[in-house]
This record gives sequence, C-alpha cells and structure tokens, in this order.
Amino acid sequence: MTIEATGGSATGMDDLCRYAERLTASVHGPLRSIRVRAGDLQVELEWSPPESAALAAVADPEPAAAGTAADGTTPVTAPLVGTFYHSPSPDEPPFVRVGDVVTAGQQVGIVEAMKLMNPVVTESSGRVVDIPVPDATPVEYGEPLIVLAPA
Repeated sequence: MTIEATGGSATGMDDLCRYAERLTASVHGPLRSIRVRAGDLQVELEWSPPESAALAAVADPEPAAAGTAADGTTPVTAPLVGTFYHSPSPDEPPFVRVGDVVTAGQQVGIVEAMKLMNPVVTESSGRVVDIPVPDATPVEYGEPLIVLAPA
C-alpha cells in the first residue's frame, strides 16, 4: 500500500516529517520505504501488503527454514531503507556485539529514515557471528545487518 500527501498546505520539510510520522504510527506492518519531496510537498510511505505474510506461510510450509543459509546462519535484515546504527546514540554501547546471544524479539539495532528511529528486531534466537554493516551506514530494504548462528 502506498500513501501520498500532496498539496500546498504544509509549511516545509518539518511538517512533512511530522505527517509521515503520524502515518507510520497509524498503519501496522513492516514499512518498506519513505520518500519526501520538498517541491510540491509530497510524502510517500510504502508498506508490504499485510496479506503477504499469510501467503508466504502458505507457500512455505517450513517458515523456520526461510532466510536460513546453507551453513545454518540466519540474517537479520533491514526492515526499510535508511541508515543503520549499532547503538541508541554515539556515546552508548552497541545493542549487540559478535559473540552475544540474542532472543527472538530482541532489538539489535536502529534504522533511521526521515529522522524516525525504527528498531531492528530479531525474529529468531541465536549467537551473533557477524555484523557486516558498519555503524552509521546507509542500507537497503532486506539487506543483511547481523548474522546469527544457532546458540
């Protein structure tokens, strides 16, 4: 689903960012992309269709195997396009380090998009064996950020 807001009523980029923030809070599901244009004041947010998860479950009878590499590792991927951060702020320790054991649902990073801090959460448990993306690096949707091995 794509949501757009265009027109001349917004006074600038800050208004557009606030509008985008309200939209992201009102719709459930993984956010795929955000676009903001200052000319013609446009905000565009894109989510994965909610039924895609149900269709994937029907198509793949073994969802635990999805995303698992041949060597048994599982990537934690970027939930959207943005900048990946290892820690909540520059002066704080990273959420995880290589060797740490994580549990499903644990936050392991942040992807910033349009000044919105989006948590990166694991879908499975495991031991962190690699963090291939350096701190404060631009990432694409679905890009592996952290690699987990069975604990």
